Amino acid sequence: MFSKSNRNAVNIIARIAVAAVVVGSMSLFVVLSGFSGLKDFALQFTDVFDSDLRVTPNTGKTWVLSEQQLQSLKEIEGVEAVARIVEERIFLQYQGRNHIARIKGVGESYRDVVEVDSLLFLGDWMERDQAEVVVGFGITNKLSLPVRDYANFLQIYVPKPGTGQINELDPQSAFTRLNVIASGVYEINDDLNSRYVFSELETAQALLGLDPLAISAAEFRLKPNADLTAVKTKITDLLGREVVVKDRVQQNDALYKMLNSENLFTYLFVSLIAAIAIFNIAGTIIMIVLEKRHNIKTLYAMGLSLREIRKVFYYNGLLMVFLGLGIGLFLGIVAVLLQLQFGFVPITPSLPYPVEFNLLNVLLVFVTISLLGALASRVASLKVSTKLLD
Repeated sequence: MFSKSNRNAVNIIARIAVAAVVVGSMSLFVVLSGFSGLKDFALQFTDVFDSDLRVTPNTGKTWVLSEQQLQSLKEIEGVEAVARIVEERIFLQYQGRNHIARIKGVGESYRDVVEVDSLLFLGDWMERDQAEVVVGFGITNKLSLPVRDYANFLQIYVPKPGTGQINELDPQSAFTRLNVIASGVYEINDDLNSRYVFSELETAQALLGLDPLAISAAEFRLKPNADLTAVKTKITDLLGREVVVKDRVQQNDALYKMLNSENLFTYLFVSLIAAIAIFNIAGTIIMIVLEKRHNIKTLYAMGLSLREIRKVFYYNGLLMVFLGLGIGLFLGIVAVLLQLQFGFVPITPSLPYPVEFNLLNVLLVFVTISLLGALASRVASLKVSTKLLD
């Protein structure tokens, strides 16, 4: 492994091959750590908004949750809080500007399920019986809507239930209208900022003409040590098969699938680059085999079999791979830890590039580089053949 060859070119090529393994393993670990950081960075916004569990009707838009059922849900082991939710599409109008969004009527217990203070960007959370709503930052931009404009109301329109035709002389008669004040502005991400208008549960139910017990969803906050699977099973047993219970991942299944797919393709792409670099090991081992053919003949004459001689060069290749892998992983870990501590690679002047040190990434890099290196060494060791002994 460390002995110098009679030919200087072989020594140089061997060092380059080890350096390629160093760069390949370090690059793979840094890229995976960077993507893990970006994934957590993207999900942290939805994690603030999403509840631990969300129960929705299996069919239709609403279902009836009685007070007895609500109390039974609160008493499930592992459940910390439950909030009733009403959601529906609405039409917003303010000073001649329009926008289509969704109203999200929430009960008082919603504060116990979601930390609303962390959502607020400006103003205050709505007060009870005050015809107030909390709108997204994107909605305020599109409507040029200020906070607490008592001179001009924000108008919410919802189509009235029924199949009758719209009166051309009075088209607004086909809609239920509600005048409200924006008491606060929330800020999560670009998509959610333009989607929701928070209101009181009773306000949304009255606007939509729903029964006081009719809701669109129930959102749960679980205790830190709660058994997620057990809680989901108990909820299903209590409410029946008419409802669907979703955890955080299932609520954002499209986002998680997209991120996981990107992670997979990134891993495969960088692994391909690493494989090209690692197969320099194969070329190096072949050159060493050709240069050591006289030694190979001597070993063969001393009684070593062809298979045992191949193992010598196979293990030589593995040693080169593991040496480069160890150095590359060490440098990659140091780079990631320095980024976590000092953030010397920024996205913006105030935002360092997000990375995450994950032992799973260390294991993934170790296994990937080891398998590629073992394959390259095996292919190269097959160069030792009976023709070489002639």
